[in-house]
This record gives sequence, structure tokens and C-alpha cells, in this order.
Amino acid sequence: MKALVTAVLALLLLTGSSLAQTLEADMRTAAGAYERKDMATAVRIWTEWAGKGNAEARTLLGAMYWSGEGVRRDHREAARLYLLAANQGYARAQNDIGFMLGFGEGIPPQDNIEAYKWLKLAIQGYTAKNQARLDQARKDLATLSRRMSPAQIAEAEQRVKAWKPVR
Repeated sequence: MKALVTAVLALLLLTGSSLAQTLEADMRTAAGAYERKDMATAVRIWTEWAGKGNAEARTLLGAMYWSGEGVRRDHREAARLYLLAANQGYARAQNDIGFMLGFGEGIPPQDNIEAYKWLKLAIQGYTAKNQARLDQARKDLATLSRRMSPAQIAEAEQRVKAWKPVR
């Protein structure tokens, strides 16, 4: 019995490792395709991984829908994908949905409190390698804060504190 459990655990570790290697390779392939303007390949790969719940793929695919690169421009779909990834705790998606809510083109409707929440969470989640995005998120949050009342900011801060990622 102990040998069977050990064999099953080894198989699970190998499968998980293989899946991680496939994800990493696929994400590199999609990024390369995007850089070469092979949007069909990037969309295909990111759609596959977005469907499997990968937050980075959801965000990158959302960005394509936002700009209309390789897909029809669809801000509703961009917002849907960003929100899925944002709820997983992915800082860039939090930044993107925060921007859409605070400064976007009406889809989703403007919501300064939710925009503040997502921008603040993005700022907390960015690492040093994302310095340019972090700096922009801070500027966006400052701009947004100037439009908000103290009560709205307090409500947004409560939402930040209460937020938990969905896995």
C-alpha cells in the first residue's frame, strides 16, 4: 500500500510539473506570436489557458479585447476577463479593471469606489519588476482620489481590507 501511495504521489508531481512546463512554454509561444503580430496564435493559446483559469492568460486576452488586436474590440469581454483574473489576485488585471471602472469608456459603468479598490490592490500586488505599471497605478489612484469624497475613499478602503482572492 505504501508503495502505491508513493507511486501515485510521484505521478501527480510529474503531471503537475509537466503541466507547469507546458503552461510556461505555451505562454512564451503566445508572447512571441504576439510580438510577431501572429495574433491568431496568441489568441488561441491565451484562450485555451484563460479557459483553464490562468489569470495571466485571462489578462493578456482581455487586453487584446480591449484594444481589438486579433479579436473584435469588445470592452465587455475585456472587463469580464480582467475581473476574473483580478479576483484571483493578479495585479495587472486589478489595475486594468480599476482603470476601466474609473477612466474607461463606459463598459463597465464608472464606479469610483470599485475602481479605487482595484487600483489599490494592484499597487499592493505589483513587484519591483512592474515599476512602470506601479507608478502609473499610483498616478491613476491619485487622480481618482481627487474626484472622490472622504466617505467614498473610506468605503473603498474598507473594500480593500475585506477583499480575498478567489482561487
